[in-house]
Amino acid sequence: MKKRILALVLTAGFLYAATARAQQTENKGGNMQQTMQAYKALEYPDLPGMPGFSAQLIANHMKLYQGYVANVNTLAEKLETLRVEGKERTPEYAELKRRFGWEFNGMRLHELYFANLGGAGTPRQSGRLYKALQEGFGSFEAWQKDFTATGLMRGIGWAVLYRDNVSGRLFNAWINEHDGGHLAGCTPLIVLDVFEHAYLTDYQLDRAKYIDAFLKAVNWDEADKRWPK
Repeated sequence: MKKRILALVLTAGFLYAATARAQQTENKGGNMQQTMQAYKALEYPDLPGMPGFSAQLIANHMKLYQGYVANVNTLAEKLETLRVEGKERTPEYAELKRRFGWEFNGMRLHELYFANLGGAGTPRQSGRLYKALQEGFGSFEAWQKDFTATGLMRGIGWAVLYRDNVSGRLFNAWINEHDGGHLAGCTPLIVLDVFEHAYLTDYQLDRAKYIDAFLKAVNWDEADKRWPK
């Protein structure tokens, strides 16, 4: 009789513990659903018809960007699921974690790129950024020459005009792929995509002509807005 009572007690204790763990996991999952909001692909309706960029090129590029957004949401959901399940130390978690940075930067860099297009390519000489470029590079033309040279470097990636938030200095930097070469503590002011998909449709392999078209379409008002407060 005592053995039977002990068995019932142990069974009840096991069921209670299992129920508590399940409830804890459920609560975590509920919090995950409440706090995680999916990223949505932004729209740039003013870009089609922009001089130097065909509607087909913009449409193709936009579709690729939307893929990054979808992948970011998928990876974020999978990583959170593994975290809730206590699988943070698994090879799957590690590889997804590494991939997440690449996909996220691909999403965000494209958003910065599209947003700094659609302008007249001529900065306001009274603008803060224009004055900073003159001071930092000697002249606006000198900056433009260096930015172009950065974008023409062999390889695929990005050319980015950064402002160092500590010193205030401006740098034209080369970003390899999406996740290598970013300057820590710096703000991206102008972003240029130099992957082939950004220009192949219109310019084939003539990257120089593409960069020239890009510079003529820079939205300098948007670049000024990115200046750190």
